[in-house]
Amino acid sequence: MTDQSAPLDMLGRARLTGVAAARTMLLSQIADLRPETETLPLDQCLDRVCASQVVAPEDLPPTDRSTMDGFAVVAADTFGASQSMPGYLDIDGEVLMGEAPEGKVARGSCCKIPTGGLLPEGADAVVMHEHTVPVDDRVVEIIKPVGSGANLIRKGDDIRRGAVAVDAGRLLRPQELGLLAGLGVIEVEVFTRPRVAIISTGDEIIDYRQQPPPGKFRDINGIVLSSLVRRCGALIKDYGIVSDDEASFFATVEEAVHETDLVLFSGGSSVGMRDLGEQAIKRIGNPGILVHGVSLKPGKPVIIGLCNKTPVFGLPGHPVSAMVCFDFFVKPAIEAISGTLPTSIITQPSVQARLQRNINSAAGRLDVVRVQLRLSDSELQALPILGKSGAISTLSEAHGYFLIDEESQGVSNDDLVEVYLYQ
Repeated sequence: MTDQSAPLDMLGRARLTGVAAARTMLLSQIADLRPETETLPLDQCLDRVCASQVVAPEDLPPTDRSTMDGFAVVAADTFGASQSMPGYLDIDGEVLMGEAPEGKVARGSCCKIPTGGLLPEGADAVVMHEHTVPVDDRVVEIIKPVGSGANLIRKGDDIRRGAVAVDAGRLLRPQELGLLAGLGVIEVEVFTRPRVAIISTGDEIIDYRQQPPPGKFRDINGIVLSSLVRRCGALIKDYGIVSDDEASFFATVEEAVHETDLVLFSGGSSVGMRDLGEQAIKRIGNPGILVHGVSLKPGKPVIIGLCNKTPVFGLPGHPVSAMVCFDFFVKPAIEAISGTLPTSIITQPSVQARLQRNINSAAGRLDVVRVQLRLSDSELQALPILGKSGAISTLSEAHGYFLIDEESQGVSNDDLVEVYLYQ
């Protein structure tokens, strides 16, 4: 679907696309895009996306182990034991950490064992040290019974040989790396990181490291978007600040489309600049414009396109709008071309908080309301931060945001809202 087929309102203008519909349209268009793969040592795989299923090559743990300090026993020998009528077992050896146990635990005997020690042959449970009373060096009282398997982790209890340890498309977090290390996996096939182009546009903006003369402003979106992209695990190719001149802008966008996997250009709140962005996407590759304008506040003017196999986003020049559009559209697109499957529009953690004022909204539009959180009488309160979408300080002051959905015309003071936390 392109902008030419978009429905028109009564004044002949293209209707705004709903947020969910826009996201679904985008992800359906790029669903088949997959990056190349590379094989890396396990210790270099943090926050990379697993490209192929990893199957457990062995049982974990490889043998039965104790989960407590105590005595390895035959569980049946402890039945009926209590403080008033303890059971008595002969101490027949000791398991040492890092060594295979010697001998066998026979009925009526036991073996000292530390946490993590390998269970000796014949034993089927461990009595915790706290549930024993030493008689002497050769005999111990058992004052609490155990069942078979008590205080043990059995061979393969963690994961069985042949089971899927990590599926393709899974982000490799520290816990996945730990699992693979425990299985002896030393390298993993992962997807290569997508390359994302960042283009800041506008004759009025300059590098943030420079002192702006009258009429000029420091570039905010360049560093904001680059930081957000890095948090998604992608690589940055910064094309710098590009003039509103048609020839310069078109040439830069075309170069970025051919050199990277996803293109972001931002800035140009004027109608003319938005037209340039739309024209560039139409000219450079098919299918062209997927969405131009969404029913979202802030973030309404966003452009979403696809030039051949490269997603291209025209984000609003106002920093708050640009960040909102990034969260709702760009981030899931980066996840998709990274080899992962997005699960929902919003993936960040959230908390519930009590709203501290009335907020009106227009029906048919998704509103993103920034809030500060404070604790009062053991309850979180959400204080809306109201301000223009060009005011970056409203984001810096905010702990998160809540949504007013398209069916609602507002929320009331004292309502309970779900606040999605900025990270």
